[in-house]
Amino acid sequence: MNITVYGISNCDTVKKARTWLQQHAIDFHFHDFRKDGLDAVLVAQMLAALGIEKVVNKRGTTWRQLDADQQAEVLSAAASARLLVEHPTLIKRPVIAIDDHWLIGFSKQDQHALSDHLGL
Repeated sequence: MNITVYGISNCDTVKKARTWLQQHAIDFHFHDFRKDGLDAVLVAQMLAALGIEKVVNKRGTTWRQLDADQQAEVLSAAASARLLVEHPTLIKRPVIAIDDHWLIGFSKQDQHALSDHLGL
């Protein structure tokens, strides 16, 4: 089983997810959007698996800094991958890939879904 956690190292929710995985002795790879980069292929995989509404973080500072036209462009299928590559902090975090299964976020409900998927 290959597990990759995508996010930004200083994000509190990403830290919480990484700590939870470590406490459960689960091996995973961490991919930092800022340090390791982000490409359109990876973003397209996230969008296909999760949908644009789940992937885009509308609560974050980056979203609020965009004007209405830019926000609409992010939510359009044609431009979303390109803009998410340019502004990776628009992606809700963490994104967790377990082989071909994708999860996003780390609320209590998300933790239960992850536990169920991992058979914990």
